[in-house]
Parts: sequence; C-alpha cells; structure tokens
Amino acid sequence: MNAKSVPHLEFAPPPQPGNQSAWWIAGLAHGALFLALGLATAWKTQIQTVQAEAELWSALPQAAAPRAQEPSPSPAVPTPVTAPQKTAQSRPPPAPDPELERRDAQIALEKKKQLEKKKEAEKLKAEQLRKEREKQEKEAQDKAANDKALKETALKEKKAKEERDRKKAEDKNKADAEQKKRKQEQAQKAAQDKADEVSAENLRKENLQRMQGMAGASGGSNATGSALKSSGPSASYAGRLVGRIKPNITYPGEAIGNPRAEVEVKVNPDGTILSRRIVQSSGNKAWDDAVLRAIDKTEVFPRDSDGRVPPLMVLGFRPLD
Repeated sequence: MNAKSVPHLEFAPPPQPGNQSAWWIAGLAHGALFLALGLATAWKTQIQTVQAEAELWSALPQAAAPRAQEPSPSPAVPTPVTAPQKTAQSRPPPAPDPELERRDAQIALEKKKQLEKKKEAEKLKAEQLRKEREKQEKEAQDKAANDKALKETALKEKKAKEERDRKKAEDKNKADAEQKKRKQEQAQKAAQDKADEVSAENLRKENLQRMQGMAGASGGSNATGSALKSSGPSASYAGRLVGRIKPNITYPGEAIGNPRAEVEVKVNPDGTILSRRIVQSSGNKAWDDAVLRAIDKTEVFPRDSDGRVPPLMVLGFRPLD
C-alpha cells in the first residue's frame, strides 16, 4: 500500500520518511536525558544547597498535527526498545569531586571548632558564675562572722564597763563608810577627851577645895583625902606602881623635853585594874598611848604595905625618868 493512500489521523504524529534514523535519534535523546538526570541526582546528593531545574525539549522539531478525522484501522506499531537506555543505566556513577569533599570537610571542621568554642565559652561563663557565687557566699559568711565578733566585743565591753561601775560604786560606798566611821570615832574620841578633861578639871577643883578646907591636915600638897591624917597609900607605893608599869611601855619615838603624862587609874580591892584615862596629857599623843597600853598590859596592881589597894590613884610618867 502506498503511504499517500493511507489515511492520517488528526492527532497522530506525521509519518516518518525512514524508521532507522528515527530510532537512532530517539535513542540518543533518551541517553542524553538519562545522563542529565544521573548527573543532577549525583550533584544534588553531594551539595544539598544547590538546586537545579531542567526543562526538556524534543530532540527534533515537529509540525502541528492535522485536524482529527475518522479513525481507520491501521497496523499496530510495536514500541521500540532503545539501546541507549540500557547503555545509560549500565554506566557507573560519576566520581566525587575532591574540591567539594575538601570544602565540605573544611566546613564541618569550622562548624566543629565553632561548636567547641561555644562550649568552652559556656564552660567559662559557668565557671565565672560559680566563682562569683562562691565569692558572694564567702563575703556573706565573712560579714556575718564580723558582725558576730563585733556584737561579742560590744557585749564584753558593756559587761566590763558595768563591772567597773559596780566596783567603783562599791569602793565609793566603802570609802564613804570608812570616812563616816572615822568621823564618828574622831567625834567619840573628841567627846571622850573633852569629858576626861572636864572630869580631871573637876577632880582638881575638888582636891583644891579639900586642901583649902583642911588647913590642919597632915597630908602633903598633893593629898586628895578628906581626913586630917592620911590613911591612904604609903609614900613609896606610887613609885612601886610606876616601876611595875614602866617596863611594859613600848615607845619607839624620841622624847623631846621629857613631858609628863598623868593617868587616873581605878582598881578593885584585889588590885584588878578597872579603867584608866589621861587626866593631864604630855602633849605627845604617842607617849600617852604607850602609857595607857602599858597599864592595860599590867592588868593587876600589887597591894600596899598595909595589905590594901587604893581604889583610885593618879600616876605620872616621863620618858626620861
């Protein structure tokens, strides 16, 4: 059958003048297509950030198809299996690019370094925060310890001051009491001395009156009796008493002018000394006190030649006698 007499479909491709050249062209086109697809896939797996877009066109220009007509039976044309397709599938994948691998390794190393630097910076920051926290805690502890020490010191000083004030008040009260006691003793002694002086003066006046009233008495000028004839102690009795008392006198001072101290002594009938007092001071208090102490030490007077002890006597003492 002639090709011109075969009816042509409306959307069917135009008839080809020869099948062998068409097969070769189609195979080459499919091979180029598969090769481009393989290269694009390999490139995409190596560098994910690079994207490519391909637009496929027919290897040969084709004319527009005529209008559709009634279909007529035509012999079935078998689908050819192109040889270039098998060739494209059997080819090995392209070798990786060393430059890309080196660049990827460098990028990964830079990322690792940056990550390590970040971790190191975070570690340093955490260490600084820990040191700062420890420093603040130590400062707080030191401040608390200093405050406690200051409080304890202030408390000790307060207690010491209170103790000093208390002791000072006690010393002042004690000094006031001692001064008051001394004043009382001095007042009592002054009153006693005045009373002794009055008593001695009265005794002298009485003796003088008796002496003046008894012109015919046989007693001496110093006699104190009221009778015409003396019935008192013997003439040597007073000297015996002075000789007994004087060894008991302890006087470390110096006697200036050999002053005389007169002491009135009252005794029991058995000779026990009841009391003694200065009726005429020597002017030297130390000598007067030494004489009184000696009389107290003597305690008992001996009896006179008549076996009696006068109840009241006035004895005189001089340091140089």
